Amino acid sequence: MARHPSRHLGPLPTFIGSEQPLARYVARPVLRFIEREVASGVLLLAATLIALVWANVGHSYHDVWFTEFEIVVGSWSLELHLEEVVNDGLMTLFFFVVGLEIKRELTVGELCDRRAAALPGIAALGGMVVPALIFIAANRGAGDGAIDGWGVPMATDIAFALGVIALLGSRVSPQLKLFLLTLAIVDDIGAIVVVALFYTSDVDVYWLALAVAALALIRAMAEARVWAIAAYVVIGLFVWYATWRSGVHATIAGVALGLMTPAFPLLGRDEADHIARELPDDPHPEEISASAFRLRNSVGVAQRLENALHPWTSFLVVPIFALANAGIQIDGDAVADAASSSITWGIVLGLVLGKPLGVVAFTWIATRFGFRLPAGVSWRQFIGLGAAAGIGFTVSIFISGLAYEDGAQVQQAKLGILLASFIAAGLALLVLATAPKASTDDNAESHPADPDDNELEAAGTV
Repeated sequence: MARHPSRHLGPLPTFIGSEQPLARYVARPVLRFIEREVASGVLLLAATLIALVWANVGHSYHDVWFTEFEIVVGSWSLELHLEEVVNDGLMTLFFFVVGLEIKRELTVGELCDRRAAALPGIAALGGMVVPALIFIAANRGAGDGAIDGWGVPMATDIAFALGVIALLGSRVSPQLKLFLLTLAIVDDIGAIVVVALFYTSDVDVYWLALAVAALALIRAMAEARVWAIAAYVVIGLFVWYATWRSGVHATIAGVALGLMTPAFPLLGRDEADHIARELPDDPHPEEISASAFRLRNSVGVAQRLENALHPWTSFLVVPIFALANAGIQIDGDAVADAASSSITWGIVLGLVLGKPLGVVAFTWIATRFGFRLPAGVSWRQFIGLGAAAGIGFTVSIFISGLAYEDGAQVQQAKLGILLASFIAAGLALLVLATAPKASTDDNAESHPADPDDNELEAAGTV
């Protein structure tokens, strides 16, 4: 009689815990990313609430964030107030990690497979175009530059969106979470393009040329396999400064540096396995150290940097950004101004209605041309996903600060973002909590059964 292996060898490993390339290089990194973003979303919400309370109790909030800093080296000086340190400095690190994430997705992730990336890309395009058009329609003829905020309702906050969906646990399929993650990353690409092209002041060609030259130097160093991290840090800081001086927003430097970071490992899997097998049964600490140093090269530089920096940006940079920017004074006058503001209503309508409408409509059109929803995802669930994409927050607040110089308009925009994000979160929870799951048979033609998918969901790890 054949013996069942699990009785003698312990439980069989699930797909997510296996050493298959798809599990090691795609599934597990995605799971870590989602878990980190969910936890970051909770901290981001806490920082937002603290900022709101702080701004409405006493007058120290604005005094603190407008504290001026000056760095002087000889005849050279750099003056920034604390809010600028956060928005132009720390957020550059955030966008650097975004650049690393985009680079990973384009090389080894979902976006490297054109067919897999096509539908989330189409959905993201709809989720950017329709909210922008709604905002433009609401503010056309409003005057005072109100229409300049058309980029505000285009953004999706990955941390908040995934955090909201995580509240529903297993009711939301792994396929839907992965689709939202891919859509949000494409959305980030769109936001970066919008900031670079449309929210840039007068460009100083001299400083921009210096920034491009420094980026070219970094590229040449990478091709020559120069791995002195200190050299890259120094040149990267110059890229940031030159970009800031050029008039292009400094965070674009972070994105450019992230996209230029090598993604593929220097050491192939076979060679890494060979190094691991060379270790004796009782290795000396020096042998372990030498092998570990060599095996680090089996992981791409971009992935190593992302793993190292992502916790810092998720749990420190983004909450500090919320603390510095979400402190809106809410009183009778502010609420009355927002209630009568086309800026506020354009953002609310754009995020709450435009996002799901654009995501669902563009996706539905794509299905008329042969595309299919992910296996096991119903249209009602997809509407809930579209509502979750309407949680703009971090990037929306960031763009609002670039779009408007008038303090009253910035306040109206931020109130619209906060209101819209909370409404969108509530709608997403309501729709997804009451949506029945679609049968996987509905998409059987284009998605043949894959036992690994069942293992992944059964493991309860996504």
